[in-house]
Amino acid sequence: MQRLRLKADGRIVELRDGQEFPIAPAIAGVTPAGAAPTVPVVRDLRLRARLTQTEFAARLGVPVETIRNWEQGKRIPRGPARALLAVILHAPDTVFAALASPAPQL
Repeated sequence: MQRLRLKADGRIVELRDGQEFPIAPAIAGVTPAGAAPTVPVVRDLRLRARLTQTEFAARLGVPVETIRNWEQGKRIPRGPARALLAVILHAPDTVFAALASPAPQL
């Protein structure tokens, strides 16, 4: 079981063997020293797109609980989700339009 702690400065850390390991930065674009860069905070992307959690989840094709967990810091986006969020940062209209169109027949 993973143990997490919310620090006073807004950082989320994982507790392992009595030590704290950073999980996610508190603010988009801000990363703790030595940490790998992360995608912007999901909530910020969603608010920029002027979407509710339910609408954002529907457009991405994920359960609304996933969006809630990302926004609350219970989980962090990984792999393809991180890549998709990074692209949404730069071209949200293009991504949402592509996701809304029917999938091509392979």
